[in-house]
Amino acid sequence: MTQPSDKALVPFVSVDNMMRLVHHIGLEQMITQIATQIESDFKRWESFDKTPRIPAHSPHGVIELMPTSDGEAYGFKYVNGHPKNTSEGLQTVTAFGLLADVYTGYPTLLTEMTMLTALRTAATSALVGKYLAPKSATTMAMIGNGAQSEFQCLAFKAMCGIDTVRLYDTDANATAKCAANLQGKGLTVVACKTPEEAIEGAQIITTCTADKKNATILTDNMVGPGVHINAIGGDCPGKTELHSDILLRSEIFVEYPEQTRIEGEIQALDSDHPVTEMWEVMTGQAMGRTDDRQITLFDSVGFAIEDFSALRYIKNAIEGTDFFEPLDMLADPDDPRDLFGMLMRAG
Repeated sequence: MTQPSDKALVPFVSVDNMMRLVHHIGLEQMITQIATQIESDFKRWESFDKTPRIPAHSPHGVIELMPTSDGEAYGFKYVNGHPKNTSEGLQTVTAFGLLADVYTGYPTLLTEMTMLTALRTAATSALVGKYLAPKSATTMAMIGNGAQSEFQCLAFKAMCGIDTVRLYDTDANATAKCAANLQGKGLTVVACKTPEEAIEGAQIITTCTADKKNATILTDNMVGPGVHINAIGGDCPGKTELHSDILLRSEIFVEYPEQTRIEGEIQALDSDHPVTEMWEVMTGQAMGRTDDRQITLFDSVGFAIEDFSALRYIKNAIEGTDFFEPLDMLADPDDPRDLFGMLMRAG
């Protein structure tokens, strides 16, 4: 049987190898490095193809494709969001992604992205926090203590200098899980019984809940001047976390308005309500935080360029390592026109 050539083998990063890679590099270091790649790509925002992600909604959840290209490489992520999965012992979110060469169309990387999405989401949150959060911030409230929570806490520790996290979840077991996982990680961890208790003394408030509904995790009277809100739980139509009055008091920052107006907190506002795109802040074309009393809100829904950045980072990170498997997923006949002959010879 003809053996596939090297050019027909695609590096595949399994969940096991992704976890090995994280431990090899270091979790906080890897989050910081992914953030650097995201920032670099956001600064060349206009070179990318952009489209809202393509959803397939059902009563059970949503399955989405998130594609983009910079003209040289193409990337996409397949991701689901099924809040009911937790009650069945399954992950709410699972994902995989692919990177390809635009010139040949050949895939150059296939990787799990369940773990990688948690890393890139945390990296994006903390990267934005560097631009918008109060510079003296030391305490973050983490409301919603599910699968993303520890990544978020450690990202803000590594990149924004927080030293205390105050945890709250409607499920006390989730809070206990998060608190236990963060022990020994260089943070003071305070488990709270109410969201009001969690936000006491917090300069940064991260909301990350999973229920697919218009929820009110934060009410207007809970948000004082000068805080930065990192709202990452609202990510599909009909799913929000914040009372709309908070939005009216805040300077709102987004990734891609065309997607955020469909899926983010701002779906509750008029379609012409002003927002600022983060790439403009990162390139100096728009202002971030302007004073100590301003409420800044990052209405984060996740965007394909962040996944593209994470895929590029992984492709580079695995070179010269054994943290991947060569995958035979491309037919590679000696004569490109003789696919049938290749099939017959294999028999």
